[in-house]
Amino acid sequence: MTTVGEFMTTRLVTMDGNDTLVAAAQEMRDSAIGDVVVTDGDDVVGIVTDRDITVRGVAENMDPATTRLNQVTTKDVVTVSQYDDAVAAADLMRTYAVRRLPVVDDGRLVGLVSMGDLAVEREPQSVLADISADDPNN
Repeated sequence: MTTVGEFMTTRLVTMDGNDTLVAAAQEMRDSAIGDVVVTDGDDVVGIVTDRDITVRGVAENMDPATTRLNQVTTKDVVTVSQYDDAVAAADLMRTYAVRRLPVVDDGRLVGLVSMGDLAVEREPQSVLADISADDPNN
C-alpha cells in the first residue's frame, strides 16, 4: 500500500482568509503554485486556487485589491491523513470532484496532495503525470 505521506507536497503556502486576492495571486506567482491553503490559526478553513480568483472573484467584478480570500474560498474542505492509502485519496477526489486534498495530522496541516501528485505516483507514464512532473513555465 502506498500512503499519501510518501508523495504529498510539504512545501505549503498558507494564508489568512482576510488576505486579499492580489496578495494570494502574488504569492502563487512568486512560489510557482496554483493554490494556497486558507487557515484560521492552525485550522484549515479552505483552499483558494488561481481559478477561484479568476472565476469567483475577477469574473464577478470583485476588486482583487480589496476582496478577501474568505469571499472566494472553497470551504468544507475534505482532508486526508498522511497514513491514508493513495487509492483512497484518489477515490475522495473523484467523489467530491476536487483536485487537491490538504493532509492533516492531529488537526495540523502537514501537506497537500494533488491529482497531479497521484498521477505521478500511480501512473507515471500518463500525460497528466508528465505535465505535473515538469518544471513550471512561468
